[in-house]
Amino acid sequence: MQSIEDLPPPPADARIAYGTKQNQFGDLRIPKGHGPHPTVIYIHGGFWRVKYDLTHAGHFCAALTDAGFATWSLEYRRIGEEGGGWPGTLEDVLVGARHLAKLAPQYHLDLTRSVLVGHSAGGQLALWAAAQDALPLVGVVSLAGVCDLRRAWELKLGKLVVEEFLAGPPERVPERYATASPIELLPMKVPQHLVHGTADVDVPFEISERFARASRNATLTRIEGAGHIELIDPRQKEWAPVLQDIAEW
Repeated sequence: MQSIEDLPPPPADARIAYGTKQNQFGDLRIPKGHGPHPTVIYIHGGFWRVKYDLTHAGHFCAALTDAGFATWSLEYRRIGEEGGGWPGTLEDVLVGARHLAKLAPQYHLDLTRSVLVGHSAGGQLALWAAAQDALPLVGVVSLAGVCDLRRAWELKLGKLVVEEFLAGPPERVPERYATASPIELLPMKVPQHLVHGTADVDVPFEISERFARASRNATLTRIEGAGHIELIDPRQKEWAPVLQDIAEW
């Protein structure tokens, strides 16, 4: 089966800028019906690097929209472009997520039923954004998320990509790890749900397991034998539990 990352996704209903920079935009998809629609804010992964954009996330978001959710898939500045990494990537995600409030009246979005979802590095960004208490969220879902940046650095994930993202190792810029790593932002007011495959070699299962143990308000779905990308591929059997975890909120 061809990788979901290599297949062109269904088009979005609208591509809308939330800032003035090239990659400050989101793709909006609206389900059938008059609404108001429950809404998923989605943050794609790719180890925060510029070569991975939101294109591959279109399949996941389109499937959620078919299931009845409006989806707002965020693009953001990433490592390898001006303003990407610390702190621009974080700033973009929060500004982009908050921009949805301006779109809600026109597109009949119900922001009292909004969930923030992120995959891989997007899981870190989603949990971080939820911890800022600046969004009206029912919950946040991390799919194979990098939710412990110090541990990810220790494991040298993505060839020390965390060091690239935060422009330094923990001993040199400890305050950046303390303010960007979701596990160090606990406790969070927003309920957290983590989904992770036990066979994930890109972001090991232990990362989510450590976070779930440390949190007072998190649940963890363990998917036996699942790897990394299966969690966002609607063609895979892992799609059913992922959809269920989002739909519960």
